[in-house]
Amino acid sequence: MLLLISPSKTQSIVGPSVEKYTLPDFLPEVTTLVKQLQVFDRNGLAHLMNMSEKLSDLTWTKFKTFSKSFTSENARQAILTFQGDVYSGIKSEQFSIDDFEFVQSRLRIISGLYGLLKPLDLIQPYRLEMKTKLKTDGAANLYEFWGNKITELLNHELEKTVNSYLVNLASQEYFKAVNPAFLKKPVLDIVFKVKKNNQYKTIGIYAKRARGLMVNFVIENRLVDVQGLKEFEGGGFRYNKKLSGELQWFFCKE
Repeated sequence: MLLLISPSKTQSIVGPSVEKYTLPDFLPEVTTLVKQLQVFDRNGLAHLMNMSEKLSDLTWTKFKTFSKSFTSENARQAILTFQGDVYSGIKSEQFSIDDFEFVQSRLRIISGLYGLLKPLDLIQPYRLEMKTKLKTDGAANLYEFWGNKITELLNHELEKTVNSYLVNLASQEYFKAVNPAFLKKPVLDIVFKVKKNNQYKTIGIYAKRARGLMVNFVIENRLVDVQGLKEFEGGGFRYNKKLSGELQWFFCKE
Protein backbone atom coordinates (compact mmCIF):
# COMPACT_ATOMS: atom_id res chain seq x y z
CA MET A 1 0.00 0.00 0.00
CA LEU A 2 0.98 3.60 -0.59
CA LEU A 3 -0.28 6.15 1.95
CA LEU A 4 -1.34 9.63 0.88
CA ILE A 5 -1.61 12.61 3.23
CA SER A 6 -1.98 16.38 3.07
CA PRO A 7 0.70 18.94 3.96
CA SER A 8 0.39 21.37 6.87
CA LYS A 9 0.47 25.15 7.08
CA THR A 10 2.77 24.99 10.11
CA GLN A 11 6.33 24.35 8.95
CA SER A 12 9.87 24.62 10.26
CA ILE A 13 13.31 23.97 8.82
CA VAL A 14 14.88 24.34 12.27
CA GLY A 15 15.57 21.16 14.22
CA PRO A 16 17.02 17.68 13.80
CA SER A 17 17.60 16.56 10.24
CA VAL A 18 19.01 13.52 8.49
CA GLU A 19 21.85 13.22 6.03
CA LYS A 20 19.86 11.48 3.32
CA TYR A 21 17.57 13.55 1.14
CA THR A 22 15.88 13.60 -2.26
CA LEU A 23 14.51 16.43 -4.39
CA PRO A 24 10.90 17.08 -5.41
CA ASP A 25 9.84 15.60 -8.76
CA PHE A 26 8.13 18.75 -10.03
CA LEU A 27 10.86 21.38 -9.69
CA PRO A 28 10.04 23.09 -13.05
CA GLU A 29 6.41 23.45 -11.93
CA VAL A 30 7.55 24.79 -8.55
CA THR A 31 9.62 27.45 -10.33
CA THR A 32 6.64 28.44 -12.47
CA LEU A 33 4.35 28.83 -9.46
CA VAL A 34 6.91 30.75 -7.40
CA LYS A 35 7.53 33.20 -10.26
CA GLN A 36 3.78 33.81 -10.52
CA LEU A 37 3.48 34.35 -6.78
CA GLN A 38 6.42 36.75 -6.77
CA VAL A 39 4.41 39.09 -9.01
CA PHE A 40 2.04 39.85 -6.13
CA ASP A 41 2.68 42.56 -3.57
CA ARG A 42 1.76 42.00 0.07
CA ASN A 43 -1.82 43.22 -0.33
CA GLY A 44 -2.37 41.18 -3.48
CA LEU A 45 -1.09 38.05 -1.78
CA ALA A 46 -3.29 38.71 1.26
CA HIS A 47 -6.33 39.01 -1.00
CA LEU A 48 -5.43 35.90 -3.03
CA MET A 49 -5.02 33.72 0.05
CA ASN A 50 -7.44 35.52 2.40
CA MET A 51 -4.70 36.19 4.96
CA SER A 52 -4.09 38.73 7.69
CA GLU A 53 -1.54 41.51 7.15
CA LYS A 54 1.01 39.82 9.43
CA LEU A 55 0.64 36.44 7.73
CA SER A 56 0.77 37.96 4.26
CA ASP A 57 4.05 39.69 5.17
CA LEU A 58 5.57 36.37 6.22
CA THR A 59 4.27 34.59 3.12
CA TRP A 60 5.41 37.36 0.78
CA THR A 61 8.91 37.22 2.30
CA LYS A 62 9.08 33.44 1.87
CA PHE A 63 8.33 33.66 -1.84
CA LYS A 64 10.56 36.68 -2.43
CA THR A 65 13.52 34.82 -0.89
CA PHE A 66 12.66 31.44 -2.44
CA SER A 67 15.76 29.91 -3.99
CA LYS A 68 16.15 27.68 -7.03
CA SER A 69 18.78 25.75 -5.04
CA PHE A 70 17.67 23.52 -2.18
CA THR A 71 20.32 23.29 0.55
CA SER A 72 20.58 22.29 4.20
CA GLU A 73 20.49 26.00 5.03
CA ASN A 74 17.25 26.92 3.30
CA ALA A 75 15.41 23.58 3.18
CA ARG A 76 14.62 20.45 5.17
CA GLN A 77 13.09 17.06 4.46
CA ALA A 78 9.29 17.33 4.02
CA ILE A 79 8.45 14.76 6.72
CA LEU A 80 10.41 16.89 9.22
CA THR A 81 9.39 20.32 7.90
CA PHE A 82 5.63 19.88 8.24
CA GLN A 83 4.54 20.42 11.85
CA GLY A 84 0.72 20.39 11.86
CA ASP A 85 -1.82 18.14 13.57
CA VAL A 86 -1.34 15.20 11.19
CA TYR A 87 2.43 15.32 11.66
CA SER A 88 2.20 15.44 15.45
CA GLY A 89 1.21 11.78 15.25
CA ILE A 90 4.14 10.87 13.02
CA LYS A 91 7.16 10.60 15.29
CA SER A 92 9.60 11.47 12.51
CA GLU A 93 12.18 13.09 14.77
CA GLN A 94 12.53 9.72 16.50
CA PHE A 95 12.90 7.72 13.27
CA SER A 96 15.83 5.42 12.67
CA ILE A 97 17.53 5.22 9.30
CA ASP A 98 15.43 2.14 8.55
CA ASP A 99 12.26 4.05 9.47
CA PHE A 100 13.13 6.81 7.02
CA GLU A 101 13.83 4.31 4.27
CA PHE A 102 10.51 2.56 4.89
CA VAL A 103 8.44 5.74 5.01
CA GLN A 104 10.16 6.97 1.83
CA SER A 105 8.73 3.97 -0.02
CA ARG A 106 5.26 4.02 1.60
CA LEU A 107 4.17 7.64 1.97
CA ARG A 108 3.45 10.55 -0.37
CA ILE A 109 2.35 14.09 0.49
CA ILE A 110 0.15 16.20 -1.81
CA SER A 111 1.17 19.87 -1.95
CA GLY A 112 -0.22 22.95 -3.65
CA LEU A 113 3.28 24.19 -4.47
CA TYR A 114 5.25 20.96 -4.89
CA GLY A 115 2.55 18.72 -6.38
CA LEU A 116 3.58 15.42 -4.82
CA LEU A 117 6.33 14.98 -2.27
CA LYS A 118 8.36 12.07 -1.00
CA PRO A 119 9.07 12.22 2.75
CA LEU A 120 12.79 12.87 2.25
CA ASP A 121 12.33 15.56 -0.42
CA LEU A 122 13.94 18.84 0.61
CA ILE A 123 11.43 21.67 0.70
CA GLN A 124 11.61 25.37 1.46
CA PRO A 125 8.87 26.71 3.74
CA TYR A 126 5.85 28.07 1.88
CA ARG A 127 2.14 28.73 2.15
CA LEU A 128 -0.07 27.77 -0.79
CA GLU A 129 -3.25 25.84 -0.19
CA MET A 130 -4.46 23.62 -3.01
CA LYS A 131 -7.77 25.50 -3.18
CA THR A 132 -6.02 28.80 -3.98
CA LYS A 133 -7.36 30.37 -7.17
CA LEU A 134 -3.95 31.21 -8.57
CA LYS A 135 -4.05 31.83 -12.31
CA THR A 136 -0.96 30.33 -13.92
CA ASP A 137 -0.13 29.19 -17.46
CA GLY A 138 -3.74 29.49 -18.57
CA ALA A 139 -5.04 27.58 -15.55
CA ALA A 140 -7.67 29.27 -13.39
CA ASN A 141 -6.57 27.56 -10.20
CA LEU A 142 -4.12 25.00 -8.82
CA TYR A 143 -6.37 22.03 -9.61
CA GLU A 144 -6.25 23.00 -13.29
CA PHE A 145 -2.53 23.77 -13.11
CA TRP A 146 -1.66 20.32 -11.78
CA GLY A 147 -4.19 18.54 -14.00
CA ASN A 148 -3.32 14.83 -14.14
CA LYS A 149 0.38 15.29 -13.26
CA ILE A 150 -0.08 14.21 -9.64
CA THR A 151 -2.20 11.23 -10.68
CA GLU A 152 0.35 10.13 -13.27
CA LEU A 153 3.17 10.28 -10.75
CA LEU A 154 1.09 8.31 -8.25
CA ASN A 155 0.55 5.65 -10.91
CA HIS A 156 4.30 5.47 -11.40
CA GLU A 157 4.85 5.09 -7.66
CA LEU A 158 2.16 2.43 -7.36
CA GLU A 159 3.51 0.41 -10.28
CA LYS A 160 7.17 0.35 -9.30
CA THR A 161 6.50 -1.34 -5.95
CA VAL A 162 4.19 -4.02 -4.65
CA ASN A 163 1.65 -1.36 -3.67
CA SER A 164 -1.80 -2.74 -4.45
CA TYR A 165 -3.81 0.11 -2.92
CA LEU A 166 -3.57 3.86 -2.57
CA VAL A 167 -4.65 4.52 1.02
CA ASN A 168 -6.24 7.96 1.12
CA LEU A 169 -5.55 9.78 4.38
CA ALA A 170 -5.62 13.22 2.74
CA SER A 171 -8.24 15.91 3.22
CA GLN A 172 -10.92 16.44 0.59
CA GLU A 173 -9.27 19.71 -0.48
CA TYR A 174 -6.07 17.92 -1.41
CA PHE A 175 -7.42 14.63 -2.68
CA LYS A 176 -9.41 16.61 -5.26
CA ALA A 177 -6.06 17.08 -7.02
CA VAL A 178 -6.06 13.34 -7.75
CA ASN A 179 -8.16 11.78 -10.53
CA PRO A 180 -9.20 8.34 -9.17
CA ALA A 181 -10.64 7.35 -12.57
CA PHE A 182 -7.12 7.37 -14.03
CA LEU A 183 -5.43 5.56 -11.17
CA LYS A 184 -4.30 2.04 -12.03
CA LYS A 185 -4.80 0.76 -8.48
CA PRO A 186 -7.88 1.06 -6.23
CA VAL A 187 -8.23 3.82 -3.63
CA LEU A 188 -8.99 2.83 -0.06
CA ASP A 189 -10.59 5.76 1.76
CA ILE A 190 -10.01 5.92 5.51
CA VAL A 191 -12.67 7.80 7.49
CA PHE A 192 -12.39 8.73 11.16
CA LYS A 193 -15.61 9.36 13.11
CA VAL A 194 -16.33 10.32 16.71
CA LYS A 195 -19.57 9.24 18.40
CA LYS A 196 -21.53 12.22 19.70
CA ASN A 197 -25.13 11.96 20.92
CA ASN A 198 -25.43 8.48 19.38
CA GLN A 199 -24.27 9.78 15.99
CA TYR A 200 -20.90 9.39 14.29
CA LYS A 201 -19.43 12.70 13.21
CA THR A 202 -16.16 13.83 11.66
CA ILE A 203 -14.31 16.19 14.00
CA GLY A 204 -11.40 17.81 12.20
CA ILE A 205 -8.80 17.92 14.97
CA TYR A 206 -9.37 14.27 15.92
CA ALA A 207 -9.37 13.10 12.31
CA LYS A 208 -6.12 14.92 11.52
CA ARG A 209 -4.30 13.48 14.51
CA ALA A 210 -5.63 10.00 13.77
CA ARG A 211 -4.30 10.18 10.19
CA GLY A 212 -0.82 10.85 11.51
CA LEU A 213 -1.10 8.11 14.12
CA MET A 214 -2.11 5.64 11.42
CA VAL A 215 0.91 6.58 9.32
CA ASN A 216 3.10 6.06 12.36
CA PHE A 217 1.39 2.70 13.03
CA VAL A 218 2.21 1.56 9.50
CA ILE A 219 5.85 2.56 9.91
CA GLU A 220 6.31 1.01 13.36
CA ASN A 221 4.78 -2.28 12.24
CA ARG A 222 6.27 -2.26 8.73
CA LEU A 223 2.84 -2.90 7.24
CA VAL A 224 2.66 -3.62 3.52
CA ASP A 225 -0.85 -5.14 3.40
CA VAL A 226 -3.92 -2.97 3.94
CA GLN A 227 -5.55 -5.69 6.06
CA GLY A 228 -3.08 -4.83 8.81
CA LEU A 229 -4.69 -1.38 9.12
CA LYS A 230 -7.69 -2.99 10.78
CA GLU A 231 -5.57 -3.52 13.89
CA PHE A 232 -5.02 0.23 14.31
CA GLU A 233 -6.31 1.63 17.61
CA GLY A 234 -4.51 4.98 17.85
CA GLY A 235 -6.19 7.89 19.61
CA GLY A 236 -9.03 5.66 20.74
CA PHE A 237 -10.17 4.91 17.17
CA ARG A 238 -10.97 1.35 16.16
CA TYR A 239 -11.99 -0.30 12.92
CA ASN A 240 -15.79 -0.41 12.57
CA LYS A 241 -16.67 -3.37 10.40
CA LYS A 242 -20.40 -2.59 10.44
CA LEU A 243 -20.00 0.86 8.87
CA SER A 244 -17.16 -0.06 6.52
CA GLY A 245 -17.44 -1.07 2.88
CA GLU A 246 -14.99 -2.66 0.47
CA LEU A 247 -13.10 0.54 -0.34
CA GLN A 248 -14.16 2.81 2.50
CA TRP A 249 -13.10 1.85 5.99
CA PHE A 250 -14.44 3.59 9.08
CA PHE A 251 -12.47 3.93 12.30
CA CYS A 252 -14.63 5.16 15.15
CA LYS A 253 -14.05 6.66 18.57
CA GLU A 254 -16.87 5.82 20.95
